[in-house]
Amino acid sequence: MSYCNVIETMPEPRKSLHKNYHDNHYGFPIHDDNELFGRLIMEINQAGLSWETILKKEENFRKAYDDFDIKTIANYSEMDRKRLLADAGIIRNKLKVNAAIVNAQAILELQKEYGSFEKWLEHHHPKNLQEWMKLFKKTFKFTGGEIVNEFLMSIGYLPGAHQETCPVHQQVLREKPMWNQ
Repeated sequence: MSYCNVIETMPEPRKSLHKNYHDNHYGFPIHDDNELFGRLIMEINQAGLSWETILKKEENFRKAYDDFDIKTIANYSEMDRKRLLADAGIIRNKLKVNAAIVNAQAILELQKEYGSFEKWLEHHHPKNLQEWMKLFKKTFKFTGGEIVNEFLMSIGYLPGAHQETCPVHQQVLREKPMWNQ
């Protein structure tokens, strides 16, 4: 069963939590580098957990990771790492915390070369999932196949976020996702 359909079978408050993400964020293009990075952080942190766990903690992630500000996170110190690993409001996993910091540093380098994280993504479009996976593995930490697939689907670079019969699918198309160009 697709995400579009399964949401309707959920009891409240789970249904509202997922419906907000599904209807307003999932599959829609993101044009802000910090928000793109924030989505990547969230997808990385979802590994081994439910997406619902991450959605419930999204505001905590924003607060803990300085509203996903790439420059700030790239300069996190050992004290910041310890702060994050002690924060019960987020996922306290050393590999995931380290990945956020290292990936922020990688994105700063991409911004120098391409102008932005978004332009780096655009530069490499179109690619199939296997090609994207290879590129992400070479560029970032903690970006396995499922993380890369969900990240790219969630920001409009790969199709599949919504069924064609889902009303949100038409809204996403109006936003000109990269997979449809």
